[in-house]
Amino acid sequence: TAGFAHVSCLAEQAKILIAEAEENNLTDKVNERWQRWRTCSLCEQEYHGLVGCALGWACWKTYAGRPEEDMARRFAMSVLGNGLSDAKHHKDALSVREAELSLLRRIGAPQNDILLVKGNVANTYQLLERREDALTLRREVYSECVNLHGEEHFDTIREANNYASSLHNLRRFEEAKALFRKMIPVARRLLGESHHLTLTMRWTYALTLYRADGATLDDLCVAVTTLEETKRIARRVLGGAHPLVVDIGDEYRDAQAAFCARETLRPSRKYVKPRPDPKELCFATATSRSAPSSARGSASEAPPPYYNIPLPQTGES
Repeated sequence: TAGFAHVSCLAEQAKILIAEAEENNLTDKVNERWQRWRTCSLCEQEYHGLVGCALGWACWKTYAGRPEEDMARRFAMSVLGNGLSDAKHHKDALSVREAELSLLRRIGAPQNDILLVKGNVANTYQLLERREDALTLRREVYSECVNLHGEEHFDTIREANNYASSLHNLRRFEEAKALFRKMIPVARRLLGESHHLTLTMRWTYALTLYRADGATLDDLCVAVTTLEETKRIARRVLGGAHPLVVDIGDEYRDAQAAFCARETLRPSRKYVKPRPDPKELCFATATSRSAPSSARGSASEAPPPYYNIPLPQTGES
């Protein structure tokens, strides 16, 4: 669906809700209300593109005058960094993220908050094509999240996705596939099939299958089926115009074309559908045959990273 709104009205709505929570000590509502700077209250989708960038600046201007230890000011830095990345101002976003990380270390912020911002720094490295730097930092953040939270935690799932994406971008496909096979079932169980992060992980896993050197027909089949299912779910949840839906659709067509091209090279014979490989059943409901690594070229990137927002603490551990 598509709609129109004045950014100033969205910003004013978020400011009013948060001011009310602060004045009345509504600690149980703090996280929910802070999300209004990033998420629509009606459809619950995140703002993106220029709207996300404009709201990032509005959020920062609202709270920049507070002391640097103030949680609202720290949160506003994250919203601004994410907004700049939404508008593809990645160098500016990196400056904001590095300043935020330096601040958190200086004031002795909780380890989880520091991990969130380190993850965002790594994501921005990737968008600036500093792939090795991104991989090193993402590996570190993922490992620390496992130690801090265990594997069945949203932050760990998110960082696993970002780390596997870095492995994909450096063409370390076998390592990426192994991590996705380990963590996608966790995401589907904890977050559900229609969660944005679950959709992103399945999308990237399919790309890793069909772009890998030596991808088999069965690999290509799983990739095509996974992209088809993911596109269907994403369209139902997000609408056909959402960037995620558009990008998955493009990759689905590429994978399908690569699969068809591979099929034409086989000796002429009656097609026999391959038996499912049990280890792939958690990624696609039917087996398929996947696409060759040349489908989109060696420089192809994984989907955009999944950003982190360190929300204000409400007394929970």
